Amino acid sequence: MLQMHVFRNEAEMKQYISREEVIDFLYNHLDRFRDSKEAINKSINYAFSGAEGKGGFILTAFYEDKLVGVLVMNSTGMKDFIPENLLVYIAVDATYRGKGFGKQIIKKAAENCEGDIALHVEYDNPAKRLYERLGFVSKYAEMRYNRS
Repeated sequence: MLQMHVFRNEAEMKQYISREEVIDFLYNHLDRFRDSKEAINKSINYAFSGAEGKGGFILTAFYEDKLVGVLVMNSTGMKDFIPENLLVYIAVDATYRGKGFGKQIIKKAAENCEGDIALHVEYDNPAKRLYERLGFVSKYAEMRYNRS
């Protein structure tokens, strides 16, 4: 059975897992869709922020005492024109994929936040089908103007 923990601050999380373990897990298991460790760390800082309009949580999933999944959810502090929550990262250990863990993790995350949830997924990401099965829809095409 999958054991999941939701952490809304660093002190809660430290009792189970270190920030470095969370960052390393995401970095290693996001594969080609990964961001830098610095970017992952920033999303955790945002999730644990007490500042108005910020916040969120980290969700960890263990199977037989092994870390098999991590999710980072950030609160947007907004409503109506963009969803209240942004699912920033979710990763499942590749050796445990296909067991429904990703689905369970996302459902648990949805239970732990109020309002709608947005996420960014590349069109060729195999997880896109899972998100669609869970009810996520592609309402807009994201466009970016990069200054770098």
